[in-house]
Amino acid sequence: MKTIKTFVLSVALVAASSSLFADDKSAWPESFTVGTGSQGGAYFGYGTAWANIVSEQTGVTGGAEVTGGPMQNMALVHTGDNHFGMTTMGPARESLEGNNAIAPGIQLDNACAMFPMYQTPFSITALTSSGITSISDIPDGAVIGFGPAGSTSDTYFPRMLAALGLKFERRNGGWSDLGGQLQDGLLDVVAFAAGVPVPAVSQLEVQTDINIIEFTEEEQAKIIDALPVSDYEIPASVYKSLETPARSVAMWNFAIANCDLPESFVYEAVKAVMGDNERMVQAHKGARTTLAKHWDKNTFLPWHPGAARWFNENGGSISPNLIHN
Repeated sequence: MKTIKTFVLSVALVAASSSLFADDKSAWPESFTVGTGSQGGAYFGYGTAWANIVSEQTGVTGGAEVTGGPMQNMALVHTGDNHFGMTTMGPARESLEGNNAIAPGIQLDNACAMFPMYQTPFSITALTSSGITSISDIPDGAVIGFGPAGSTSDTYFPRMLAALGLKFERRNGGWSDLGGQLQDGLLDVVAFAAGVPVPAVSQLEVQTDINIIEFTEEEQAKIIDALPVSDYEIPASVYKSLETPARSVAMWNFAIANCDLPESFVYEAVKAVMGDNERMVQAHKGARTTLAKHWDKNTFLPWHPGAARWFNENGGSISPNLIHN
């Protein structure tokens, strides 16, 4: 009799648990979008990969959307026009402080941290035929492509080059488009800020000879002193144009979620991405650092409760003060 009662109680608990889960899932969105960047940039390829993984694992239809990059993604996720997005931490901080150029004066505080992605190196590419092999070779008044307006590159690279004393003309556009303009002689250099390998740079290597310009130690130190970046080396293995690692600087990227999304949905989305790193790396090499141990690279952006729960269950120690609401 005791065994029968225990069995009945177990069945009841399972049924109750299933019912609660069903009720919880009923609040999930019917579909989702991930704000990425321009085609030809690392964000689009990376974002497409994790959107597909989340869709398959959760059963919710979703996909990547072309955007202007980190600044616009912070705005779109804040408003809920995109459920998810990706940003670098510099634009994230500026957005929280109300300094996003897309929404000036508005604190975009409804975009929450979701998971760490990778570091974005800042690098400069020129045609070998230009004779530009160093920063000091870039002539005054050079026409430089800085990526989509409001992107990480467009926000920070001009400040970096100005700190190094360069005078230049700015051009904006998608990475593939700027790569084409470089080939056509319409640009002197392109200043890339994207996870490596940048697809547009890899494509250029196939079509023509290019130089990937590194910073000198002195230039690197000046930039680190002036902006929220850290030292970085672009591995020689990622581009055939590199024989040795290229000295650079970099900024961390994080996936973000609208803070109003159900906790259980974001938890399952994070679990899907963080639990399949091998597949993520196959889609984009930058995902080698999409690992749980890098949760601590976010020190200011409030975490989505669902994301915080997953990381705290998997070795993290996110303070309650850094969790949204």
